Amino acid sequence: MLKTKKGVRKRFRITKSGKIKYNPSGKSHLQTNKEAKRVRKLRKARILQHKKESAYLKKMLPYG
Repeated sequence: MLKTKKGVRKRFRITKSGKIKYNPSGKSHLQTNKEAKRVRKLRKARILQHKKESAYLKKMLPYG
């Protein structure tokens, strides 16, 4: 039986097309020091670009 890696499940999602979606780090606290533009850009979810990392994460999320 394959097990899902729980830490990966909390941080990443697999889209319908098979890409890996994630929210960037740096948004949890200390936002007063950061520029408004930077904090706004951190709101958006991103798609992982690296092929090797994507393959590695898909192994950790066997049931997508």
